[in-house]
Order: sequence, then structure tokens, then C-alpha cells
Amino acid sequence: MKKFVSGVVAALLLSACGQDSGSSQARTADPDRPVGQPTFVLAFGDSLFAGYNLPQSAAYPAQLEQALRQRGLNVRIQNAGVSGDTTSAGKQRMAFVLDSMTVQPDYALVEFGANDMLRGLSPDQARQNLDAILAEMDRRGIEVLLYEMKAAPNLGRDYATRFESIYPDLAEKYDATVVPFFIEPLIFDRSLVQRDQVHPTEDGVKAMVEETVDVVEDAID
Repeated sequence: MKKFVSGVVAALLLSACGQDSGSSQARTADPDRPVGQPTFVLAFGDSLFAGYNLPQSAAYPAQLEQALRQRGLNVRIQNAGVSGDTTSAGKQRMAFVLDSMTVQPDYALVEFGANDMLRGLSPDQARQNLDAILAEMDRRGIEVLLYEMKAAPNLGRDYATRFESIYPDLAEKYDATVVPFFIEPLIFDRSLVQRDQVHPTEDGVKAMVEETVDVVEDAID
């Protein structure tokens, strides 16, 4: 799988892909033991979920789970992030991931698109692939939180308009929650980025969680 070094704001967008060992199915420990019926969440995305070059306890899904549990939510998040995945790759493995789960998730965090954009792939094709992913989630009764991605300025205004409109359009179509551009904190603080200047450090992931935990909590509370 390829490692990408392009950026969304000039050259500063952190890629959603990278060379990694593949998907992670690890879950975090249960530090606070919230009570009540557990809510099962699938984190379905690329390296921004997979946790490139980090222990799985430091990956975004694990840190998000911990943050939600510290707020009293009995949440279990299963990490199905694979580095390098495009929307097409996500579409291809979606059924396998869902069918292999012992418990159907109540919610899915869907995070794809940056690799399509960084490769200059068609926004129309990315839209079709994400539409198919959300349609299948809807068919199975899984509520979706759709993670927004932005286009690099060098791709031009037309590309950016077509690409960035995918997320609000599909969220409206499937009554999904849009999670705003969650790597934005990394763009303005390069100390949160690994030495490859692409992927977030453990503290970078923490900043991404802080950027999004309120939205996720509101959606699944």
C-alpha cells in the first residue's frame, strides 16, 4: 500500500493512507466500566482509523472509545481500519467485515475518501462507492456517522466542489451524521505529526478525538 504525502491545505493535509500491517480488530480496556446496555460501534475506514505506526491502544477508535466511556457511555468500538483503502476498497470489503462481526454494530463510523482525492480519482466514483457503503449500512439498520474529508487546493475548485459535496449530500440522503474534518488540528500544529510528516502521533490522535468526541457523543448518546 502506498504512503501519501500530499496535503489538503497547501501541502499540509495529512493523508488517510499509509503502509501498515492491515486492519485492527483490537478494543480498548474498560477503565471506568460504565453501566447499561452496551452500544456497539464499527470504525470502518483507512489509516486514520487503523493507527499507522502506533500501538492499537493509541489508534483513533481506541482513544475515542476511552473518551466516550469516561463520559459514562457504555460504548465498544471495533476497529476495521485498513491503511491505503480507497472508497472502492472499502466497498469491496464491507460485506465481509459486517458478516464477520459476532454482534451487528448499532453505529458505524465511516471514514473514506482521502486516498481517492490524493490519487486524483474521480469524485463521481467516490460518491458512488460511498453511496453503496451507506446504502448497505442502511439496509442492515446501522446508523452512520460519516467523516468529512476535504480536497487539496491544487486539484482545483471544480474538483473540490464535486468532492467535498459528497459528504453533506450522502448524509442528507441517508440521515447520517457528518463528523467535521477531523484532522484539522494536525494541519496547524506539526508537533502532532509523526516524523514521516504524514500521520498523527499519539497526541495527534488525541487532538483528533477532542475535535470529534462531542459530535459522536451527541449522535450515539
